[in-house]
Amino acid sequence: MTAAAATAPARRASRAWGALVWPAALLLCVFTPLLPRLLAGLSAGTPPTTDTPLWRLTLSHLGLVLGAEVVVLLIGVPLAVYVTRPGRDALRQLAEALTGLGQTVPTIAVLALAVPALGFGTAPTLVGLIVYGLVPVVSNAVAGLMGVDRAVQDAARGMGMSAWQRLTRVELPLSLPVLLAGVRTSTVYNVGTATIGAALGASGLGEPIINGLSQQNTGLVMLGAVLSGLLALSLDALLGLVTPRD
Repeated sequence: MTAAAATAPARRASRAWGALVWPAALLLCVFTPLLPRLLAGLSAGTPPTTDTPLWRLTLSHLGLVLGAEVVVLLIGVPLAVYVTRPGRDALRQLAEALTGLGQTVPTIAVLALAVPALGFGTAPTLVGLIVYGLVPVVSNAVAGLMGVDRAVQDAARGMGMSAWQRLTRVELPLSLPVLLAGVRTSTVYNVGTATIGAALGASGLGEPIINGLSQQNTGLVMLGAVLSGLLALSLDALLGLVTPRD
C-alpha cells in the first residue's frame, strides 16, 4: 500500500469532520444566545443584539455569496473554455489580465464605482462580489484545461471524438478538481467581501460589524465577524466534500 493510499481514509475523515463541526457551530451561534453571551464582556457587560435576527442576516449573507458565485460560474467557465482553444493564447492572456484586475482594485472602490449606476443596496454588492470572485475561477479553470495531458487529448482525437466530445468527456472531467478548487477559493473570499456590502445597504453579516463600528461596540463587531468566519469555514468544508482529489 502506498503512503498516499494509506493516508486517504484519514483525509476523508478530516474533511467529513470539518463538514460536520463548522456548520454545527454556525447553527449553534445563530439559533442560540450562546455567542452574544460570550461576547457580553466586549459590550459593557450586555450581550450584543441586532435589529434583524441573526439567522436572517446569515441567510441574506449566504444568498449574496451564492448568487454571486452562480454568475461567476456562468461567466468564468465558458470564458476559460473559449480562451483555452488552440490559437487563442493572446486572448487567454488578455482574459487573465482583465479578470486579475478584480483583485488589484480594492473592493470598496469597485462598490463605490458601481453605486452611481446601480444605486445602494444589493445590486452594487453583487457586482463587487462577481468582479472579485472571477479571478480564482477563471485562473483555475484555465490552468486545469491547459494542464490536460496532450497525449490524452491525442488519444481522444484518435478515437474519432469531436471537439465538443473531447471537451465534455475528457478536458472538463480531468480539469474538474482544479476548477472546483477555484470555486472553493472564490466562495470563501466572497464571504468576507460581502460584509462590506452592509455599508451600501445590502443586508448580511456586515450589518452588525458596521453598526458596531459606528457605536464603538466591539462585541457587536465580533458578532458579525465570528459568524462570517464560521460561514466561510462551513462553506469551505462542504465544498471540500464534493471536490474530487487527484
